[in-house]
Amino acid sequence: MEQRFTEQSLIGDIVTQFPKAADLFKARRIDFCCGGQRPLKEAIEERGLDGEALLRELNTLYAEAQNKPAGNWSEAPLTDLVDHIINTHHRYLNEELPQLSPYVTKVLRVHGMHHPHLSHVHKLFHELKTELEQHLIKEETGAFPLILQFADNPSPENQEAVERAVRELVNEHDAAGDLMKEIREITNDFTPPEDACGTYRLVYNRLAALEDDLFTHIHLENNILFPRVLAAVKA
Repeated sequence: MEQRFTEQSLIGDIVTQFPKAADLFKARRIDFCCGGQRPLKEAIEERGLDGEALLRELNTLYAEAQNKPAGNWSEAPLTDLVDHIINTHHRYLNEELPQLSPYVTKVLRVHGMHHPHLSHVHKLFHELKTELEQHLIKEETGAFPLILQFADNPSPENQEAVERAVRELVNEHDAAGDLMKEIREITNDFTPPEDACGTYRLVYNRLAALEDDLFTHIHLENNILFPRVLAAVKA
């Protein structure tokens, strides 16, 4: 079987070319969004994984997927990609963050005395919520319009502003990703205790879903949208 991907392949490039790889990486706790610019070899060594087995599974999945249609955001118009990010991932966060917040608080109030780590979960979640809400506004009202304007008219006047905006957004993505990873760590991979009530389990399940959507969201921006825009800047 042809080895489409190797240990030297960049993690973000793998997911860009083969989006289904995100599920495999998530199961192995390989960061494909904020850590997307690293070669797969680094993540394999960091996680102590069997690199040969991982590559075999990855390339097998890729080979099996070749006859199945899939969206290709690397070639879609930038306006379509931005619309998808806003209408799918921004909409999800704008709905989920305020809806999940009272449940996180309720679980802390009811179970915090016996599960003190919930205080840290509460703090981290609301820090993440504030950062993401401000980040979405920044993207929708400033960065994305600037990016689309530059794509239509790549003038020197906009070049510096676009490069600065991308750097700022990537830094904010890193911060959000770090918060999400810390939440995963202190919740033992979102695993509730055996005596957890329904609300406790609900919170952990929704935090896991939040991570899943957020990492896909960041991947689309860090590894597809921004590189395409920066390539236009350098052209």
